[in-house]
Amino acid sequence: MPVELYRIDDRLIHGQVVVGWGRPLDIGFIVLVDDEVAASEWEQELYRMGVPPEMEVSFHDVAGAAEAHARYRADGRRGILLTGDVDTMRRLVRAVAAADPAGAIRQVNVGGIHHRPGRTQRMRFVFLTPDEERELRALAGDGVQVSAQDVPSGRPVPLDDVLAGRGLD
Repeated sequence: MPVELYRIDDRLIHGQVVVGWGRPLDIGFIVLVDDEVAASEWEQELYRMGVPPEMEVSFHDVAGAAEAHARYRADGRRGILLTGDVDTMRRLVRAVAAADPAGAIRQVNVGGIHHRPGRTQRMRFVFLTPDEERELRALAGDGVQVSAQDVPSGRPVPLDDVLAGRGLD
């Protein structure tokens, strides 16, 4: 399966994704799924600047990513599929299950959801609203293995431990 990592990270494309994950996983492409970025050439250019020339970057809204998912799975290179929030990932998981049942998303990495009003700290790099917690539980209920891990060398923390705040130690 060439999509090696399905990641939620509110910073989208940045050094930790490109270097921290991209190099160890030998990534050849990144798919950024965000409805607003997919509609903005200017924002796409900004994100492209943070990616080395040997890595291809594609931008999709949720529907476009679900439609293209089988193509990404068939790509000979390894890739990362990235969303900036839990809601987008949940919509994507459902859309992919409908459009590409053989390629259903089975694992999601929570890589960085940072502080803002209404969020409670669950880990050093994960802050969640009650709605986001429900969405993550719903993903798990749909058969998706959800864990939090900021870098590949870090220990993946299972969703139940994240939500219980056991990732803070």
